[in-house]
Amino acid sequence: MPPHLFADRPSQQPPERGAVDALITQTRRLRGEVDAVRRDAGGDEDDPQGRWQRALCDLAVHQLDDLGAQLGQLRDGVPDASAPTEAGAGAGEEHATQEDGRPSDEQATGSLLHRIGRAEWNLLNDEVSWSDELFRIFGRPPEAGGMSLDELPSMVFPEDQPRLTALVTGCLIDGKPIDGEFRIVRADGRVRTVHMVGEPVLDADGCTASMWAVLRDVSELRRSERAVRESGDSLRRRQAVEQTEHRVAVELQETVLPPWRGPLRFSHDGPGALDLAGHYLPSLSSDRIGGDWYDALELPDGDTLLTVGDLTGHGVAATSSVAMLLGALRGLAVAGIRPGPLMGHLNQLMDSAEHTALGSAVCCRYTPATRTLTWAQAGHPAPLLFRGGTGCALTRPEGVLLGATASGAAYEQAEVRLHPGDLLVLHTDGLARVPGAPGSDVSGADRLLELAAPFARARDAQECVRLVVDEFGGSPRTDDACVVVARVGDLS
Repeated sequence: MPPHLFADRPSQQPPERGAVDALITQTRRLRGEVDAVRRDAGGDEDDPQGRWQRALCDLAVHQLDDLGAQLGQLRDGVPDASAPTEAGAGAGEEHATQEDGRPSDEQATGSLLHRIGRAEWNLLNDEVSWSDELFRIFGRPPEAGGMSLDELPSMVFPEDQPRLTALVTGCLIDGKPIDGEFRIVRADGRVRTVHMVGEPVLDADGCTASMWAVLRDVSELRRSERAVRESGDSLRRRQAVEQTEHRVAVELQETVLPPWRGPLRFSHDGPGALDLAGHYLPSLSSDRIGGDWYDALELPDGDTLLTVGDLTGHGVAATSSVAMLLGALRGLAVAGIRPGPLMGHLNQLMDSAEHTALGSAVCCRYTPATRTLTWAQAGHPAPLLFRGGTGCALTRPEGVLLGATASGAAYEQAEVRLHPGDLLVLHTDGLARVPGAPGSDVSGADRLLELAAPFARARDAQECVRLVVDEFGGSPRTDDACVVVARVGDLS
C-alpha cells in the first residue's frame, strides 16, 4: 500500500520476522489462557455477573484473534492479489456464516484475514481496485467490480452516510487520514460494521491523485463489545435492585424485631421475675437478610411470651412474612392461646399464605408466680436450660415445621418448673449451624452448652448474650441467627 508521501521518499523496512513470530506466539498463548477462563466462567444464563464475565472474555478473544491476524499479515507482507486466499477459496466464494451473518466455526474466533480488505480509488483515471477480501466483506461478486466513492454510500446505513462522506471529503480535499466506522447492508440483507483506515496519495504537485484504504469487518468485535455493555448494564441494574431490596429488608427487619437490644425487665418483680436480653447476629454475608426473629412480650395476665423462629428465604419476602407471622403470634398470645394450639394456628396461617415458605419456631409462656414454663415447638431446636453450672436441652414435644403440612396439624405442649437462678437460652438454628461439621445442630448446641461455667459467673442476661456473641460472632455462619437469654430471679 503506497504511503501518502511522494514516491521518491524511501519506505521503512519491515520488522524482523523473528520478532513478529515471537509476538504471534505470545498472542496465541494468551488467547488460549483467556479461552480457558471463558470456559470456566460457567454456564448459568440467569446470572448477570456470569454473563458479563463471559462477554468480557469473548471480547478479549476477538481482540486477540484480530491482533494475531494482523501480526500474521505483518510477518507475511502484502499478499499477491492474484494468489488464492488463505482458505483456498476462489474470489467469488462465500465463507459459511450463521443465520445472523456472523462467521461460523473457526472463522468466528480463528484467523480473521478474510475480514480485512484493501481498496484504492484513482482520481485521475477513475480506476477502482478492490482486494478479494473486500468483495467478501461487502458480499459483492468480483465480476461486478469495485464500487466507486460515489457508489459506496448506496450500501451504507442512511444515518452513517454523513459520517462516510465527511471522512472521504476530509481525505480528498484536506489531506486528512481516514479513521472511522460505518455500517453496510449487503445484498443478502446481512448487516456488517466496517472500520476504514486510509490516506490520500499525493502527486508531484501536492494534489490528491488517489486514495487508499484498509477496511476491516469489525462486526464480531462490536457485537462482543455490545454484549459487554449490555451485560454490564444488566449487572449494575441487578446490583441496584439488590441494594434497594437489602435496604428495604433491613428497615423492615428493624421494624419487626423488638425495639429493645439490651436487658429487659417487665413490670412484674419478685423471685420469679425474668432478666431478659436478646441479640440478632447477621450472617458473614450480611447482604442476605434472612427470616430470623426473636421476641419477648409481657401478656395481660402477667405471663411472659418468649419466642424465636426462622422462615425460609431471604430479603424483603422473608422479612415481610416474619412481620405477618410475628404479628399473628403476638395477637394469639395476648388473646390467651396456649403455646401448643398457638403453633397450630400459625401453621394454618402459613399454609394459607400467598407466598410458600416453611418456618421453624419455639414459643414459650412463662408464669412468674409459679416459675412454670409452658412451651411448644415447630421443627425448631429446643431451649437450653442451665442450672448449677451445667446445661442441657429440654425434651422436645412433637411438632412439625410451620407450613409443612395441611391445616389441622397438632402440636404437643410441654411444661417445666424453673428454679431461681436458672438460665434459659432460646436460639435459631443459624446460630447452631457450623458449616462442614456433621450433625451441625448438635455441634452448635454443644458449643452453647460449653458456656455453662461462664454463664454461671455472669452478672446478668446481657452479659450472657455477650458471651454468646463472642463465641459465635466470628463463626463462618451461612445464615443469620437470633438468641434470647432469660434468667430467673434469685430468691434473694
